[in-house]
Amino acid sequence: MSLKEALNWRSATKSFNGETIEKEKLDQILEAIRLAPTSSGLQPFKVFVVSNQDIRAKLTPIAWGQPQILQASHILVFAAWDAISVDRVDGFFEYSNQVRNLPSTATDAYRLNLLSLLDKKTKEEQFIDASRQSYIALGFGLLAAADLKIDATPMEGFDNNALDELLDLKSQGLRSTVMMALGHRDDENDWWSKLDRVRRPHEELFIEL
Repeated sequence: MSLKEALNWRSATKSFNGETIEKEKLDQILEAIRLAPTSSGLQPFKVFVVSNQDIRAKLTPIAWGQPQILQASHILVFAAWDAISVDRVDGFFEYSNQVRNLPSTATDAYRLNLLSLLDKKTKEEQFIDASRQSYIALGFGLLAAADLKIDATPMEGFDNNALDELLDLKSQGLRSTVMMALGHRDDENDWWSKLDRVRRPHEELFIEL
């Protein structure tokens, strides 16, 4: 299946059939998320892979009763750093230098410039920056799922504060940003997939300068 065919096949599934997706395919989707690009390579987020039915039952009212929460094979919860702190930046560069077998001072100029830029931003602005990076990773996950013919639905319809409390994100220095449901569509009841895909035409969407 070509990339274009995969993108035309995918749909924001509204009804899943409850089947569990193969671990190999789940791992491939998670790996695509892990390999997604992020600003300065920080990967300022974590992804909670939720299959536990008790947790999902508690999550359902938080997500306004959307059926995908219980029907899907897995729910991925993206949670961004609540702030891009000095300790987190220093920790990343220490790890990066170790992986690349570089001296600890090799990236000092870049690291210090990044910290200087971050120092000009409020904690909330830093969180917004981190949350944007989680959406890049979400996109990679959606594309990987489509390539594997795994249905995936991005979900923003939930109470962030309640989800943060459910998963105890505050104690981990995290705040929820977006979720993704993974599984197989219920062909009989997934009304959304039966509708024609609507996208603006190329000439209206793209502006060449």
